[in-house]
Order: sequence, then structure tokens, then C-alpha cells
Amino acid sequence: MEPVTASTSPVAPTSSPTSRVDLALAAARARYRRVTAAETLEEVAAGALLVDTRPENQRREFGVIPGATPVERNVLEWRLDPTSTARLPGATSEHRRIILYCQEGYASSLAVASLLDLGLSEVTDLAGGIKAWLEAGLPVRPTD
Repeated sequence: MEPVTASTSPVAPTSSPTSRVDLALAAARARYRRVTAAETLEEVAAGALLVDTRPENQRREFGVIPGATPVERNVLEWRLDPTSTARLPGATSEHRRIILYCQEGYASSLAVASLLDLGLSEVTDLAGGIKAWLEAGLPVRPTD
């Protein structure tokens, strides 16, 4: 087997500044309106379900937004699909307001697109992720 080098690596730089994942991210974000940290705070106070999609190690290192429900990305669709037998107790309607967040707001945008594909109509993400939340001076707590 030939070793992977910069010229044979699937993640090697290309002459095009826009990667396929950049295009997928732009297409995902074109489908919905993202929310700011301040808007997230208001919507959660009004009853929106806030979902932390980060892996446990990031939650442990950076803390969690108070009131957020941790659902790692690999099981997100099953936990938030209201027709799934593995859904969260709060995920009972495709019209439930759900706000996802990740570390910086990239993975959560792709996750929103997946949930929109499942028919959830009121899902969005926190622009900038928990990083933007922290920069806004909003509270986090240690993980349990």
C-alpha cells in the first residue's frame, strides 16, 4: 500500500478555495435562520429545547449551557425524530422549537439540515456555537 502524502491525501489542499463540505454547509444554512446567543437565551426561556451536540470531552473541557440537553451527534436524529421510539421525552412534535449547538457552529448547521430533512420545521442552531455564547458573557456550568 502506498503511503498517504500531501499530494495523495483526501484532505490535501486543492486549487479551489471552496471544498464540498463548505458548499454543503452553505446549502444547509440557506435553509433556515440561525440564532444569536442572546436570541437563544430568550427562546430557551420561552420553552425552546436546547440541544448540545458536542462529544463528552468538549462538554467536560468547555462546560455546558445551563438547561441544555446533551445528545451526541451520532444519535441526534433518533433522539429528536418525533416518530422514533428512541426519541427524547421532549421531542414529541415536528413543530417543537429546537436549537442545536456545537463548539463553533459548523457541525450543528449540518445537523440542522439533517433534522429538516426528517420534517422538523422549527429547528435551528446557535451561530458560533458555545464559543459565541461564552464571548457574549453568558453562563456555562461544569458537566455532571
